[in-house]
Amino acid sequence: MTGRGDSLRIVRVANFVTPVSGGLRTALRHLGAGYRAAGHTPVLLVPGERRTEQETEQGLVVTLPGPVLPGSGGYRLLTDRRAVAHELTRLAPDRLEVSDRTTLRWTGDWARRHGLRSAMVSHESAAGLLRTWGLPAPLAGAAGDRLNTRTARAYDTVICTTDWAAAEFRRLGVRNLARAPLGVDLAALRPPTAPERADERARYADPDQVLLVLCSRLSTEKHPERAVDALAELRAGGLPAVLVVAGTGPLRSRLAARAARLALPVHLLGHVAGRDALARLLGCADVVLAPGPVETFGLAAMEALACGTPVAVSRSSALPGLVGPAGVAADDTGAGFADAVRELLDRPEGARRAAARAQAEQYGWPAAVAAFLTAHGAPPGGPAQESAEPKGAEPAPVARQRRAADGVQQEQAQR
Repeated sequence: MTGRGDSLRIVRVANFVTPVSGGLRTALRHLGAGYRAAGHTPVLLVPGERRTEQETEQGLVVTLPGPVLPGSGGYRLLTDRRAVAHELTRLAPDRLEVSDRTTLRWTGDWARRHGLRSAMVSHESAAGLLRTWGLPAPLAGAAGDRLNTRTARAYDTVICTTDWAAAEFRRLGVRNLARAPLGVDLAALRPPTAPERADERARYADPDQVLLVLCSRLSTEKHPERAVDALAELRAGGLPAVLVVAGTGPLRSRLAARAARLALPVHLLGHVAGRDALARLLGCADVVLAPGPVETFGLAAMEALACGTPVAVSRSSALPGLVGPAGVAADDTGAGFADAVRELLDRPEGARRAAARAQAEQYGWPAAVAAFLTAHGAPPGGPAQESAEPKGAEPAPVARQRRAADGVQQEQAQR
């Protein structure tokens, strides 16, 4: 199918999105707005309580009724294949972009039957998620390999946001990969002034206390309990630290009980609405914690860097390579994160905050949008390019665009 004039209708389908969810919802919003600004027509299809349609800054957002996934803290799933297929037919996409490699994998076959170019975005490590859900490592690895192989066969392109995310596909010999990073809103998320930082942190900590912030969904794969354990380690070692938790999820009650049992100063804020409020919170922290071991990009950590705050990140995730000198990689224990916090606090405050902002500035959303559009065969700001090569191959015009797009890395190859 060809684009309509200079514009592609890019229909995106995603599960695990709610009004209070974090990274994926943020990424979808910025990508959609970027597609729209580049002259394309983005549409987002997600599950909800009932069917709705709404025009937004990211284009048309359509919700279809979907059941709540038990124990997920409110996530819904698009389980009615007939209804989703009917909606896709009605929307008549030129490109299909899917953010769920499990329950929505069938959409790749749907796209192929309708002659559409399709892409799946890898937002997590399959084997890593299975391990966090309790599956032994050998079984998780084998199951993840089977899932990834089927995913790569179902879609024309697998979009990976980091080399870490791509590694599990490369190991299997998958060649139809595109490397496209996510981004951070560098305009809305900026370091606060010294008076602004002092006013905000006074809400949570005394001047002589260390303020730690965890901004995360409170779910099993994120391991939020490690932030509480790190706080316990620090206080046991004589460091007067407090922890503020922004986010909600199925583990909130358990986290609160853990903090109460250990008599720790933990402030559970729930979902923090609004970029300004989030920027103030992240910017007033001394250190932000990102304990999730299967993060493939970690938007919350990058947003903390944009606000001038260094981060302690899981050594097992993709984040050590992303945060660079602006953070410290921690072992996946409370003690490991406590050690990382101490290492960051040993650095002069001005230097560590400057390094954080400088690192974030390498990951603006314009470059991310450009990379995603290139993966779709739609050079940013220009007409759609239909490749004469087999699907999955990188056309020469696209390759030239890639080399010129702010150093964005792409690696698209023929299957």
